[in-house]
Amino acid sequence: MRATTPDAGASALRLVTGRVPSQAARRASLLAGLLARPARIAPKFFYDAQGCALYGAICELQEYYPTRTERALLERHRAAIARHLPRAAQWVDLGCGDGSKSLPWLAAIQARRYVGVDVSPTWLVRAAQAVEAARSGIECVGVVTDFEEPLDLHPVLSERPHAPPVLFYPGSSIGNFEPQAAAELLASFARHTGGEGALLIGADLVKDRALLEAAYDDALGVTAAFNRNVLRVVNRELDADFEPRAFDHVARYDAVHQRIEMRLVSRRPQAVRLGEEIRHFEAGESILTEYSHKYTAEGFEAMLRAAGYGQVRHWTDPHGWFAVFLARAS
Repeated sequence: MRATTPDAGASALRLVTGRVPSQAARRASLLAGLLARPARIAPKFFYDAQGCALYGAICELQEYYPTRTERALLERHRAAIARHLPRAAQWVDLGCGDGSKSLPWLAAIQARRYVGVDVSPTWLVRAAQAVEAARSGIECVGVVTDFEEPLDLHPVLSERPHAPPVLFYPGSSIGNFEPQAAAELLASFARHTGGEGALLIGADLVKDRALLEAAYDDALGVTAAFNRNVLRVVNRELDADFEPRAFDHVARYDAVHQRIEMRLVSRRPQAVRLGEEIRHFEAGESILTEYSHKYTAEGFEAMLRAAGYGQVRHWTDPHGWFAVFLARAS
């Protein structure tokens, strides 16, 4: 890892760069996905400035239960969960965004250090500023990394060997990974937490199809705008000429694979320029933009145990829609 310089006004933060693909590799991967049949775009491309704003709006929608359900769940059980977490720990905020979900936990476990992990340096700076405002003087480190690359936080975590790491991965972001990749990521988390640390992770649970599909296809069309916006990102990344309005947003629940599948479906035959390449789409042909896997509590606990965690506890909301899991080696 190498140190980088944070934005002005973020004096509490030390930024380091982990494993991030080069811009050329990022573009090559994006292009390969779009030329494939069926075409696909990785979810990480959703989150430009407009995409982040739209996602924030999604989280406030009546149909989108995960954010508010997890928030209420963590608030209700924070004291009980905190009793099983190590004190004076390094709080490792995976995919931290603005860091707001972590703030109550820093005091709850008397965290000695905040380690934000995100692909965006801008978000890492914002998270550190929020943490510093809430807990003045806490040490803040930001790690710029891409979760599609092998996770290696050991160089940063080893700087404080007597402060066990608590890895925090809320929001059911694990659901965006296909089963084998999710299992490998959980095993990587276990290697980081070791014997004294812990993993606190959110997982969305299997439930009624109508409830799931409404959460990803709201009546106001905010999720549709969020999905189409990824084509504007592609246009900038690849010098492409997608017309977002030429694609319909579709979100369907696949009960066999227990996942929401979000796609953009071509309304008509069309040819799209992707830099020097041309991609022809037939009417009804789709681009896969996101999987969101759902779990049973028993199934996800089994995944955690297979990843190397010997002790697993979980808490669910009164409806059984969402679960938070606390996993430790022993």
